Amino acid sequence: MVADSDRDADMLYAVGMFIPDAFIYLRLNGRCHIVMSDLEIDRARREAPHCRVLSWVRYSDRLRKAGVRKVTHARVIHAILRERGLRSVTVPGKFPIGLARQLRDLGIRVRPIRGACFPERELKRADEVKKISAALMMAEVGLAEAHQTLKNSKVARNGRLLFHNVPLTSEKLRSIVDTAIIQAGGLASHTIVAGGRQACDPHERGCGPLKANEPIIVDVFPRSQRTGYFGDITRTFVKGRASEPVRKLYHTVALGQALAFKQLKAGARGAAVHSEVTGFFESQGYKTGKHNGHMEGFFHGTGHGLGMEIHECPRVGPTSTDVLRRGHVVTVEPGLYYPGIGGVRLEDVALVTANGARNLTKFEKVLEV
Repeated sequence: MVADSDRDADMLYAVGMFIPDAFIYLRLNGRCHIVMSDLEIDRARREAPHCRVLSWVRYSDRLRKAGVRKVTHARVIHAILRERGLRSVTVPGKFPIGLARQLRDLGIRVRPIRGACFPERELKRADEVKKISAALMMAEVGLAEAHQTLKNSKVARNGRLLFHNVPLTSEKLRSIVDTAIIQAGGLASHTIVAGGRQACDPHERGCGPLKANEPIIVDVFPRSQRTGYFGDITRTFVKGRASEPVRKLYHTVALGQALAFKQLKAGARGAAVHSEVTGFFESQGYKTGKHNGHMEGFFHGTGHGLGMEIHECPRVGPTSTDVLRRGHVVTVEPGLYYPGIGGVRLEDVALVTANGARNLTKFEKVLEV
């Protein structure tokens, strides 16, 4: 692999430390080898003791003495492989195509790996579950700030919310949430604070003034700055009084989520779990489809894997072919969206066990604040 471990989950999983610039990783005879610059070499030896750390400077000096004017990743990889009498490598499917061509020009055969680079990433060890739980706590800190801010806000005559006598907007509430998460050791990105009609688009971040008596979806998915693992929680709040249609919508989504949790266990199929939820919503009169050119109802998956990436395998959705296994960590996030009423989504995180699922999320579910 050639990537940085800040953004590449496989590289972070392999070496266990954050490095902001792309570097070389090779697995030779079952052992991790990484090539580090002088800037990172001492830290790598300290933080990645399971890897053999090779010096970029050592190889670049040797190549320059041999007449190579421009030392590249391809040249260094070629030199390492030549030392060991190797002429072929396997690489992830996302390996840079330009680098692959350079290696082939140097006589190295490059073969892409079929499937995941580290399939064991799907099943979380006990220490990984703890890291996800810690990231969830960071998300809960952010949600608690959102809840408290809405609780302390006032309602203006025009129905808009005021916080410290200033209009409370999606942007302002998002900044309050994100700041709290940073202080807790997480990093929030693209936090969703969407009210009213905006909440009917599940990935709409939200903008403009927030209003009383209508649902506000707050979806928080921070990454731990220490471990790189994600948390993911969604709650729906109403400042003031929720209408009866919103109450019914919220109650139905909560029951749908509880139903999904009952279906989660080792051996369950992701598509079947999703089908149970959609069937329940249909039985309650909440149909899914396009209306006036826009989708409404329940038109996204019930959940997805969570770990070093915000969206991992397995999937719990209509087209999923995944079978749940003990150790999978998945979100459970059904939602219903109708422009005439608003949007409601509730999201917790589940650890799949042999006989069921354990909810890793502790944050309470309260509609009205």
